[in-house]
Amino acid sequence: MSTATAQRLTAILHREAEVYVAECPEVGTVSQGDTVEEALSNLREATELYLESCPQPAPVPRLLTTFEVSIA
Repeated sequence: MSTATAQRLTAILHREAEVYVAECPEVGTVSQGDTVEEALSNLREATELYLESCPQPAPVPRLLTTFEVSIA
């Protein structure tokens, strides 16, 4: 009998051509979808499948911020 535990992970999304690409930086999984919701759903599924076969310790929370650069 397995017991599922919930983990909060990060999803980074960007538009590429005709699809949204979603990436989980803590695990390294990537997926895509026609909509943001589909990309997230596919990323969730890919990440769950990956973690079932390659368990990892609980991820360290990431700090997400922005910064500016000067371009000459």
